Amino acid sequence: MCTGRVDLSFVLRAFSNGADGVFIGGCWLGECHYVTEGNYDALFNMHLCRKLLQHVGVNPKRLRLEWISASEGTRYAEVMNDFGKQLKEAGPLGKGEGINENILKLKLEAVSKLIPYIKLVERERLRVRFDTEEAYTEYFASDEMNRLFDELVVDKLAVSQIMLLLQGNPLSARDIAETLGLEPAEVSRHLNSSSRLGLLSFDEELKSFALA
Repeated sequence: MCTGRVDLSFVLRAFSNGADGVFIGGCWLGECHYVTEGNYDALFNMHLCRKLLQHVGVNPKRLRLEWISASEGTRYAEVMNDFGKQLKEAGPLGKGEGINENILKLKLEAVSKLIPYIKLVERERLRVRFDTEEAYTEYFASDEMNRLFDELVVDKLAVSQIMLLLQGNPLSARDIAETLGLEPAEVSRHLNSSSRLGLLSFDEELKSFALA
């Protein structure tokens, strides 16, 4: 299967099911077997997924992409041994990051629910095409990419987490902020805007928010 076929949802599903790491192996850049050169798409998606994982507190190095041709069996073994060692040092998913198991699942589900939207903004606002891996690395570390990510993704991801958390019991803004590890001011802003849209209701007596 071409690495260009690897969807963000595949990676997130693996982590949601408890995988400590996800490895993607593909043809070297410039040696794609298909006219689509899907390995460039895979490289972009890997960087984007790492950024999403990091934003919800998951070690981005748990996702790894390597170029390995069919004739490079020795290199494949070396890479996999190295990745296995890296994951062992990182510890089990969640525990290594110090994130509660249930909260981690919620955060990953929040990202998964945003995938259709993320694909849309990726295609319309984020997508670029470079010739080298270094150029992709520089782009994803750039101020421009960080600005776009904050503008297009960060707020929606926070709201997605809040909505999922409130599917349980009504909670105060402080409880939500502490549970999700978000800034109280940020949580209050999202709660107020969601309430104005009719998505949430506020109980004056309990001082808590619930799904409308």
